Amino acid sequence: MTRYAAEPENPAKSAKAQGSYLRTHFKNTREVAKTISGMKLRKAVSFLGDVKEHKQAVPFRRFSGGVGRTAQAKVWGVTQARWPAKSAEFVLGLLKNAESNAEIKGLNIESLVVRHIQVNQAPKQRRRTYRAHGRINPYMSHPCHVELTLVEEEKQVAREPEALKLSKKRQIRARNIAARKPTTTTA
Repeated sequence: MTRYAAEPENPAKSAKAQGSYLRTHFKNTREVAKTISGMKLRKAVSFLGDVKEHKQAVPFRRFSGGVGRTAQAKVWGVTQARWPAKSAEFVLGLLKNAESNAEIKGLNIESLVVRHIQVNQAPKQRRRTYRAHGRINPYMSHPCHVELTLVEEEKQVAREPEALKLSKKRQIRARNIAARKPTTTTA
């Protein structure tokens, strides 16, 4: 059993999965992982399926040099996005693996959330490409390691409806008025 970067608060209510030395681009996989982080499992799986079919795009925020613009990126508040199908396929496989791990543990699949997902660079694999004038240049692949944790979300307790929310200034004013009112004492 390997060590994960983040351990869940309640291991009994969580399921993990990881992939090592995955032959898919690190940068693309990082953007896919960042996008599905915090999503519910069902929503993440449908999103990645849409990415493979070019129905939804993955926003590229950090590694966005040379990335084209698309209207599908507006949903995320950015202009640059892509459809990294291979990265989506690998992450989808990990989500399915974590889902089956959760089923074995007896967790409620509908309430699972992607709480932790991390992508690290793996050692590069070397090839060579032949250039003009008899030169040779490296032709490297950029694989990655991915780990993720699904956590069963607790039911949200509805907050009791409070009195009208007052701004800080109005709260101070109301306190001052209440302090100035004369208090009546009965003897």
